[in-house]
Amino acid sequence: MKKSAFTLFILIIIMGRLAIAFSPKRATFSIKFKNEVSPYSVVAIFVLPEDILTLEIIDKTSESGYILEAPTQLTQNILNKKYKWKAPQEKGLYPLKIVHSESREVVTLNVFVMIPFVKFQGEYLNGYRIGSYPSISFKGLSSYEPPRGFIEVTRENENILISPHFTLKQFLCKQNEGYPKYVVLRESLLLKLELILEKVNEKGYQCETLHIMSGYRTPYYNEIIGNVKYSRHLYGDAADIFIDENPKDEMMDDLNNDGKMDYRDTAILYEVIDEMYGKAWYKPFIGGLARYKKTSSHGPFVHVDTRGFWARWGD
Repeated sequence: MKKSAFTLFILIIIMGRLAIAFSPKRATFSIKFKNEVSPYSVVAIFVLPEDILTLEIIDKTSESGYILEAPTQLTQNILNKKYKWKAPQEKGLYPLKIVHSESREVVTLNVFVMIPFVKFQGEYLNGYRIGSYPSISFKGLSSYEPPRGFIEVTRENENILISPHFTLKQFLCKQNEGYPKYVVLRESLLLKLELILEKVNEKGYQCETLHIMSGYRTPYYNEIIGNVKYSRHLYGDAADIFIDENPKDEMMDDLNNDGKMDYRDTAILYEVIDEMYGKAWYKPFIGGLARYKKTSSHGPFVHVDTRGFWARWGD
C-alpha cells in the first residue's frame, strides 16, 4: 500500500472512531428497587434466596402499561407500574425484563441470588479464600457490617452486563484463585460509575467504560496488600478507577495531552467527579473520593465509593 493511501486509511479509521458517540444507554423509564433508582437499559440487582423484590416503574411521560417477564412464576402485579418478585432458593442469575406494552422497549434486570453470609464458615467459600470480616463494625455504622451475601462468579457469567458499560468480571478481587470466585457488590456503586462515565464523556474524554483497577477485595487479599482494615472495597461499594482508551494499556491516559501520564491526568478525572458533589440529584452517591499518584507498582488512579458520607484523602 502506498504511503498516501495508507495515511488515508488511518484517517478513515480515526474519524470512524470519533464519529461513534458515547451512549449512556438510558431507558425512557426508570426502575425503582430497594433504595435505588436506575434509569438504564440494564442493571444488576443482588438479593438473597426467597427475598421479596419490589419493582416500581417510574414513567412520567406515559400512562401505558408494562409487562414483567420473569424466569419463574413467583410474581405479583400490585399496581399497573409496581410488581413483587420472590427470589428462588437456588443461587444464580435470574434475568427479569420490564417491557413497555406499546413501544416494546425493554429494561433488563440481571438479578443475582447470592449465597447468604450466614452460610459462610471459616475463611473459605467453596474453596475460594475470603478471609475474616471485622467482628465489630467501624464506629458502629451499619454500612460496615459484614455483607448480606456473596455473588458466585463463573466463567459462564463473568461477562454478564451488570450495568450498560460494566461487567461482573471487572470487579473481581485480584487474588489468583480458580473458579468459582466470589464477589460482593452494591448497586449504588454501579449507578455511580455509570454517572461518572457519562460525565467524563460529556467533558470530551471519550471512553466506553472505566478501567477498574481494584473493585471488590476479600478481607484475605486486603490484608495481604496491607490496606486499611475497614476498606470500603471489602463491602462492595468501592472502586479504584482510571480512563484507559488511548492506548488500552491498563494505565491512565494522557488526558491533558502534555506527553506524560501522571497525577495531573488523575486530577482531571477527580475534578469531573468532585463537580457533582453538592447537587441534589447526586445525594444517593455521596461517599469517598481520593486520588493517587503513580508508584512503582501502579499508575495514577482515583478512588470512589458510596459509603453514605463525605470523605476525602490522598494526594
